[in-house]
Amino acid sequence: MPVEFLGIAATNDGSETTPRSGAAFDREYTLRLARAHEDHGWDRVLFAYGSGSPDPAPAAAYVASRTERLGILLAHRPNVSYPTFAAKTFATLDQISGGRLTVHFITGGNDHEQRREGDTLTKDERYARTLEYIRIVKKIWTTREPFDHEGEHYRFHDFVSDVFPAQQPRPEVSFGGSSPAAYAAGGAEADIYCLWGEPLAKTAEQIEAVKAAVRAAGRTDEPRIQVAFRPIIAPTEELAWEKAHRTVGAIRERRERGLVRHHRDNAPENTGSQRLVAIAEAGERYDRALWTPTAAATGGAGNSNALVGTPETVAQALLDYYDLGVDILSARGYDLLDDAIDFGRHVIPIVREEVAKRDAERAARGTRNLAAVSG
Repeated sequence: MPVEFLGIAATNDGSETTPRSGAAFDREYTLRLARAHEDHGWDRVLFAYGSGSPDPAPAAAYVASRTERLGILLAHRPNVSYPTFAAKTFATLDQISGGRLTVHFITGGNDHEQRREGDTLTKDERYARTLEYIRIVKKIWTTREPFDHEGEHYRFHDFVSDVFPAQQPRPEVSFGGSSPAAYAAGGAEADIYCLWGEPLAKTAEQIEAVKAAVRAAGRTDEPRIQVAFRPIIAPTEELAWEKAHRTVGAIRERRERGLVRHHRDNAPENTGSQRLVAIAEAGERYDRALWTPTAAATGGAGNSNALVGTPETVAQALLDYYDLGVDILSARGYDLLDDAIDFGRHVIPIVREEVAKRDAERAARGTRNLAAVSG
């Protein structure tokens, strides 16, 4: 199966290790970073969402109008706009990009962050709202006749959009989470199911949980699986580990100064972050290259487990996940621009070459098996 690579579309050069050098929305840097991804073999980039951050939708439109191939993964929280409005925004952006949009729906795993924008629902209520929201958006994208909706969270009458996505029948929907409620919602509606990087055995367990939720929802297809990591690469193993320890030291220093995102009181509310913290407490190194101190340093905040080593080591670690059934590999360094270029130059080609070999071998085996049956 083909493999895809997802990077980050930051609007400034700040990260967990370094403060940004300019404004929150730096037009020149935003475009430079996106073009670095496009020029170095990445398939798409994520426009993330934060309560006080620049709005990702116009930022994505800006990048889409100035790139040719790069796909867009737009993060969206249902609490920030009505689904009729959001569906038009997404369709317009898909038209601007020439059919390069995927929408990532975020339910919200932190009550404090949600309340910053007036969202006071409980976690379970948020998942129910997200499920209703996704279904409305999908219907608006694919329905040419006016319709009414009477739901638990949304009500409207005689609505039909006059703008439709360039992709037919619609763009893909991306979704993530590690709780039973997340599995149920994503299992019902996601085209892509997103997980944070965990040890191989635990990732395999999560994939099976997603598949079980898909079956429970009565689907006959399965979402593609995406897993996210923070690669730390260098020409030698020794240099990579030196870089890793410098990186986690910088994260801890900025956290102590109150300058890096982390969960209040080291007690994350969402299941995904709780899992990362528990994994870090159980050990620092797993499998071929997974390293947990970067996650521990942020209290399990978001995509934060590292893969450490030479490009060859990190590529082989990613292929281990591919062999589990992961076909979208999300990666983001700590020096966003330079790390995107290095990863694109030195890791992506190795993974693509090895995947091509695996696919060729699989096709050859299938041909031999068919010949044996026919004979």
